[in-house]
Amino acid sequence: MNAIVPGTAGAVAVQEPTQYLTFALGEEIYAIGILSIKEIIEFGGLTTVPMMPPAIRGVINLRGAVVPVMDLALRFGKTASPVTKRTCIVIVETVADAEQQVIGVVVDSVHAVQEIAPADIEPAPSFGLKIAPDFVAGMGKVGGRFVILLAIAQVLSVVDLSALGQAAEAAQRQLSMS
Repeated sequence: MNAIVPGTAGAVAVQEPTQYLTFALGEEIYAIGILSIKEIIEFGGLTTVPMMPPAIRGVINLRGAVVPVMDLALRFGKTASPVTKRTCIVIVETVADAEQQVIGVVVDSVHAVQEIAPADIEPAPSFGLKIAPDFVAGMGKVGGRFVILLAIAQVLSVVDLSALGQAAEAAQRQLSMS
């Protein structure tokens, strides 16, 4: 968010801290911009749907709306985390192709809402990440530790998910023919 500081030469734009919801997936700490978060709910009430990509664990009924639920660990190519009493579904809202999209994401535990100043955000490294580089918006410094800031629109891209699902189906057919 930019703010104009009055009385400065040329009215210079100043970057204000942005709030992020931090959460754990395994040993890693991730963050999503708070403006994308609608709510956090207890894990449960999941209905599995046949023929969905593996990263989609099913759907939930959220006040009468059908909301798909994605397992972020599976989306990042890891194994699904076991469900514990701290497992949550974070309801996220994004805009894709000028259309509002609401998706739940399964996380191991929610930590806190943190303010991260733009000066404390570094670009994502070009190597060494355990997830796809286009899923990472940057690396935020929080309490002397790095937090992976997610580019949530890319992570939740339904186009990518359907392509992944089709590739997995094609691979499965190929294996069964061999």
